[in-house]
Amino acid sequence: MKHVVFKDRVKLYIRAGNGGNGCCSFRREKYIPHGGPDGGDGGNGGSVILQCDSNEDSLLPLYYKPHQRATHAQHGKGSQCHGRNGTHKIVKVPCGTIVTEDETGNFLAELVEHGEEFIIAHGGKGGIGNIHFKSSINQAPQQFTEGTLGEEKTVWLELKLVADVGLVGYPNAGKSTLLSQLTHAHPKIAPYPFTTLNPIIGTLEYENFSRLRMADIPGLIDGAHNGVGLGHQFLRHIERSKFLLFVIDMAGTDQRNPSADFLHLREELRLHREELSCTPYLVLANKMDAPDAAKHLKEFRERTDETVYEISAKEGTGLEPIKEFLYGHFFG
Repeated sequence: MKHVVFKDRVKLYIRAGNGGNGCCSFRREKYIPHGGPDGGDGGNGGSVILQCDSNEDSLLPLYYKPHQRATHAQHGKGSQCHGRNGTHKIVKVPCGTIVTEDETGNFLAELVEHGEEFIIAHGGKGGIGNIHFKSSINQAPQQFTEGTLGEEKTVWLELKLVADVGLVGYPNAGKSTLLSQLTHAHPKIAPYPFTTLNPIIGTLEYENFSRLRMADIPGLIDGAHNGVGLGHQFLRHIERSKFLLFVIDMAGTDQRNPSADFLHLREELRLHREELSCTPYLVLANKMDAPDAAKHLKEFRERTDETVYEISAKEGTGLEPIKEFLYGHFFG
């Protein structure tokens, strides 16, 4: 399967449209002796608007099109003709996008809900024609005003995925396999660590058409909260998850101890952001089809005193209770 590039931080160069100039014009028609001024106003320039769209899950399209421009307005014309307004540029971004200024780093906006909009650059105002300057003492005005320039900005967009459920675990714990079993997502699956290098989104669908958005967060490692590996990039996508599924590898190896893995993961989340300690979660004992899994699970329960759901993502067993639990938590 072709690998899909994922982008969660991009730089945008934005320019709104200029306003049109007002017109200086006089009505001159045969048999009409007193024409007078009739210059129309210029149109307003188009604005650049960020629009939150739940159908988007990456900033990749904007990575390839970093220059976003709205159109300029038309100038006013004679016969009191108003210049055409510029067309707004609608830029669709994923839910969870944060906007900051390039030079100062100042926070500008945070788009979370579907349909939410933010005008990132306002279009210029149209100038006024000479008809507005007519008066009893100025019956043939030459005055008009020019349109103002549209705003230009350079900003950074940073994505923190908004997901109902986040899958957390060490590399090669089986998160990608679990996601492919629970949803229609097709992440890359292979028997080596760090197969998944970017968050993958899937949708868990129920028979009554209820849906849960599920994110496979790439495998964390010790020290992720300090930026070890790609820690910060991974961890920020967990912040918005409403519920966490800890996927623990119960097969066990010389390098991996299930109970230590779970405790370390919990600590990494706490060190990254204290609030993550309060996020509700469930522990999934994966790879229960492995020879020593039962022994490791017994040790895990004795050490952690956690309620554990036994599954085998590879075999597709033990998944129905997980679906029922999540349904009860979100929709019950």
